Amino acid sequence: MLTETAIENGSSEHLFARTARQKRSVGSHALTASIELMGSPMLFPRNAEIYGEKEPADYLYKVVSGIVRTYRVLIDGRRQIGAFYLPGDLFGLEIGKEHTCSAEAVRDSKVLVIKRSSVVSHAAWDNEVGRQLWELAGRELERAQNHILLLVKTAPERVACFLLEMAERIQSSGELELPMSRQDIADYLGLTIETVSRMLARLEDASAIDVPSSKRIVLRNRTILKRMSA
Repeated sequence: MLTETAIENGSSEHLFARTARQKRSVGSHALTASIELMGSPMLFPRNAEIYGEKEPADYLYKVVSGIVRTYRVLIDGRRQIGAFYLPGDLFGLEIGKEHTCSAEAVRDSKVLVIKRSSVVSHAAWDNEVGRQLWELAGRELERAQNHILLLVKTAPERVACFLLEMAERIQSSGELELPMSRQDIADYLGLTIETVSRMLARLEDASAIDVPSSKRIVLRNRTILKRMSA
């Protein structure tokens, strides 16, 4: 669990003052820039926990490098991954005072950590940051809703949707170097690892993709993928 001792005392307050003195634009990156100024970087090795389910949601996080997964362990012991966060993504936003999921580093990752109370205080006097914080919460809600809709699709549709989603987020023109394992993908899609492998083979047979290695996917025909994801 992350504790306040891991954050330098007073760093957020000092950087708030610095942010206030700076002449900065109020464009789409204002919130991100503020968090970068206020955040304290921390390194998390592969599979290290960043926070646990039901722990106090006292911090917000931004991925600098690596990748983070959020997940819950179901009553039958299965793991359900709710989201993957890539460099530049913010995570850890909660409506309540506790985290509804756990978060782990998928691989060695660098994460900026900032007190939630500091962000809220900053938003109180900066309307633009407050608006963007609200939009960020809205995007998280949309992400969760899209994931729920994904889980009611058929297995081929889920895998096709996942590949298109990752291609868009990684901004790949045609080749994906997936940073997560097949087991992670299966737990995100609510499938078994064997089913994921079969669906990738089916997409390869349909000339939609090539699978040179377990983590490298070449998107050969996005039209086929889009048709199969509908």
